[in-house]
Amino acid sequence: MAIVRPFKGIRPKEDLVEKVASLPYDVMNRVEAKEMAKGNDISFLHVVRPEMDVDDSVSMYDTTVYETARRNLDKFISDGILVQDDQAKYYIYRQIMNGRVQTGIVGCTSIDEYMNDTIKKHEFTRPQKEEDRIKNFDYCDANTAPIFLTYRKNDEINTIVNDWIKFHMPVYNFTSEDEITHIVWTIDDAAIVEALQKLFAGVNYLYIADGHHRSASSVKVGLKRREQFPNYTGEEEFNFFMSVIFPDEDLFIMDYNRVLLDLNGHTSAEFMAKVAEKFDIVEAEGTEPYRPMSKQTFGMYLDKKWYVITAKPGTWNDADPVLRLDASILQENLLAPILGIDNPRTNDRIDFVGGIRGLKALEERCEDDCVLAFSMYPTTMEDLIGVADAGEVMPPKSTWFEPKLRSGLFVHRLFD
Repeated sequence: MAIVRPFKGIRPKEDLVEKVASLPYDVMNRVEAKEMAKGNDISFLHVVRPEMDVDDSVSMYDTTVYETARRNLDKFISDGILVQDDQAKYYIYRQIMNGRVQTGIVGCTSIDEYMNDTIKKHEFTRPQKEEDRIKNFDYCDANTAPIFLTYRKNDEINTIVNDWIKFHMPVYNFTSEDEITHIVWTIDDAAIVEALQKLFAGVNYLYIADGHHRSASSVKVGLKRREQFPNYTGEEEFNFFMSVIFPDEDLFIMDYNRVLLDLNGHTSAEFMAKVAEKFDIVEAEGTEPYRPMSKQTFGMYLDKKWYVITAKPGTWNDADPVLRLDASILQENLLAPILGIDNPRTNDRIDFVGGIRGLKALEERCEDDCVLAFSMYPTTMEDLIGVADAGEVMPPKSTWFEPKLRSGLFVHRLFD
């Protein structure tokens, strides 16, 4: 079963929501965050990227940074910029990007279900990135950003959500600077809340789509609160973390492409000869960057030319949910044996370019600091769920979800 609880959300006043809502903390660096929030003292970046409010000489992991996050959050609340709902609710969060719609339910999910794998993962986390969000959530005593979850679609849940949208006005409806529309409805009917809670109880598993560090950090803060309050009942808010939960059919995974700084000592001719041992190679037609149209096919940009490379039969294992992924095929047959990229998580000779930046960005990198690029066919939701169901981990940088969830639309206090 999946526990999904309503909660008393802390939310922006309707006339301030556009100024408060921000991109998520992990798609920018310190300098970019400061520039994005320039002239906007109520941007939620002041809570999720508070290092921009302290001197640049101070480490972004310094205690002062997290104390600043708490002060900023408290000020937003005391100034009435953020207001807590007086009853526990679900929220519907719809995003529209380039005409494509994804609609999720905002609620709270269980730290115990994370630990027992009712909430399934597909990525490793890095301790430093975990520690950063642990401190942010701990000092703020709140989940300041939601986790992006998915589940296999449920027609009854879809019907309830669609009916609610049809007959109720949204509380927020705005288009952000990146031209993504954000619409939010509140579900405050006790009977509907109960019906949704029961329907989610019939969902076998939830899956983390994006936010592995945030979810791991939320769980560790919840466990810390359990140590601080050993007589906890399990019903306290710190036993749950805020999530936006989308049916799998709504979600869109973009390509996540690769660029290489060198050819590992090979000439272009030597490199091409080695690639041809495992891949069929043809020069791409036209002058536009090549975008793969099917699995086991990749675009390769070298010496100002695009090539189509297709993995030869026998270079992947269809029975293994990880080894059949395109990211694994490229890694096992080319990046590791030819280019010496044994661990793409740590090797500084490889970099990754999210599909939202477009394929021209690969050419630009090869004009700047790289010599080789690969365009990838996007991982599918079935791929992601298959890996998670097998208890395995995907290769790094396998998925890029768009649109990203806005921060600041909802805050979940760890104490009601």
